[in-house]
Amino acid sequence: MSPHVAMAQRDHVRLKWGQSCSEPVLKRARSTAWTCSCRATVYELYESGGRAFIRRTVQLDRKHEIHETSISSIGEARAIWTGLLSGTAR
Repeated sequence: MSPHVAMAQRDHVRLKWGQSCSEPVLKRARSTAWTCSCRATVYELYESGGRAFIRRTVQLDRKHEIHETSISSIGEARAIWTGLLSGTAR
């Protein structure tokens, strides 16, 4: 079973979300962690070649909206991932 994202805490860090990354090494990135798809918004942690980013997919009735964080080191992306799950980042 995949984890659910905790509600955002009052003093949470606001992440900057943008369009899909264009860095060639991350075109082959694999999802290494994800949240439960039972909610409208699903988060995934992608990693490849020592780099990583988080993808947010908002599941709408007829289409999905996809946004991603900027590319960072795997360690930094994993720290952000932990923040998402705990509600200290959104």
